[in-house]
Amino acid sequence: MRTLFALAGAAALALIGGASAQQAAKPAPNWESTVTVTPQGGYRQGNPDAPVKLVEYGSRGCPTCGRFAAEGVPALRRDYVATGKVSYEFRDYLIHGPPDLAMAALNQCVPTARFFPVLDALFANQRQFEDRLEALVKSQPAQVNAWQKLPMPQMATRFAEAMGLIAFMKTQGLPEAKARQCLADPKLIARIAKTNADAVTIYKVDSTPTFIVNARKVSAYSWERLLPELWANGASD
Repeated sequence: MRTLFALAGAAALALIGGASAQQAAKPAPNWESTVTVTPQGGYRQGNPDAPVKLVEYGSRGCPTCGRFAAEGVPALRRDYVATGKVSYEFRDYLIHGPPDLAMAALNQCVPTARFFPVLDALFANQRQFEDRLEALVKSQPAQVNAWQKLPMPQMATRFAEAMGLIAFMKTQGLPEAKARQCLADPKLIARIAKTNADAVTIYKVDSTPTFIVNARKVSAYSWERLLPELWANGASD
């Protein structure tokens, strides 16, 4: 009996050891692909329990936001989001009004996992949308003013058409019918509007980008100035 017990014990230990080895071999979470919609109406990328929580109130038509997207976001994701040290949340602040609303609605129309790739693409092509808008304002100022008096869904649709956004979103996998449905969705527009209003009420946001680090508004508008704020809150540990 003693031998049988010894064999059984050895077998049990072997099973435990095998389970431990499997646990040890379990791959680390891919935080860059972990994206969730937050209760505040933002989109968060990364470890939800990260010690440093970064929020950007941004506008896809904002040149300074575009520079941050090009110069800061790749390093932010590689060195801080991917390692689980920092979570990065983008919230809309419609500093340019109707054009920003159109881009926000279309970006939020794609599946959650596609939000950040599409956000990156919109920033990368920012200049073409701005050029179209500037040409429209110069050539048809009365038309632009008339659009701004329309109900929000119609207003967003007119600007999306004029800026070439609906056609662009097709290249990002969003069918035209779905794009138009989202632009006319009152619940989606109301959610974006609430995120925008809360930015002013809670954090006194009045410019883009505005960065919030661990629930505190910081004086930073570039990656160079933001990085020390992340370090000060523990991102370098």
